[in-house]
Amino acid sequence: MSDTTTTTTAAPPAPVRPRAEPSAVEAPPTGLVVPRPQLRRARGRGYALAVRTIGPVALLALWWVASATGLLTPDVLASPTEVLRAVGELWSNGQLPDALTTSLTRSGLGLLIGLAAGLTLGITTGFTRLGDELLDSSLQTLRTIPFLSLVPLFMVWFGINETAKVLLIAVATTFPMYVSTSSGVRNTDPKLIEAMRSFGMGRFALVREVVLPGALPSLLAGLRLSTTLSVIALIAAEEINATAGIGYLMSQAQSYARTDILAVCILVYGLLGLAADILVRLLERVLMPWRTPQGVAR
Repeated sequence: MSDTTTTTTAAPPAPVRPRAEPSAVEAPPTGLVVPRPQLRRARGRGYALAVRTIGPVALLALWWVASATGLLTPDVLASPTEVLRAVGELWSNGQLPDALTTSLTRSGLGLLIGLAAGLTLGITTGFTRLGDELLDSSLQTLRTIPFLSLVPLFMVWFGINETAKVLLIAVATTFPMYVSTSSGVRNTDPKLIEAMRSFGMGRFALVREVVLPGALPSLLAGLRLSTTLSVIALIAAEEINATAGIGYLMSQAQSYARTDILAVCILVYGLLGLAADILVRLLERVLMPWRTPQGVAR
């Protein structure tokens, strides 16, 4: 009997496909949107300053052209040349420096009182539960009252002297600082506060070393709003039978239809507000150097 040998023929190996090289740009997964790269052009400070001055220069040119062509008559608004002449007149006779000093004193005193009150109340309601329960609801109600509506009441209470003017500015500047401080204090990390308490840090030290530094962005935002409102409240306060200040100059100019002096006073108020805003921005850069002027960390 012969042995039968069965030979099994193996199948030929499958051809090996070449491995695809990874493409430089892969297609995004379905349903996802790939953000486009943002190309930012480096801009110097000179370029930014030039762009910022376009609007004021264009407005000044339009004002000058309208006055030169007779579209804007002096009884409506004096020309830029007449306004500059009025500035020189008021400065040379000492009226403008005296009025500016008086107005800055009123605004500064009212702002300091308002900032101190807003900061104290904000820390009290934001850091303590008892303060929040006792004060916050009442303060939230009071801050909805327009400060201009308090002018007649302040005249009854304090008369027409400087006290009424300073306190009106103080009331106007208290609530922006209060709201910002209270919000910033409440947003402080509670775990950090508990950790510091576990190391034996007292309440006042916590506020000074932990809470206030953590609430610094909110504090600066409140400061910026309060400084702006101090100028607005100053305009209203100087309408209370003022005998000195920029508001007094305006009332005198109104009596004699001096639109050039009226324009000077309006420009002074605007420059005061702009200067206050610039000072707060500079303070923000000093205290928070990691933030850009636009407020976004790079």
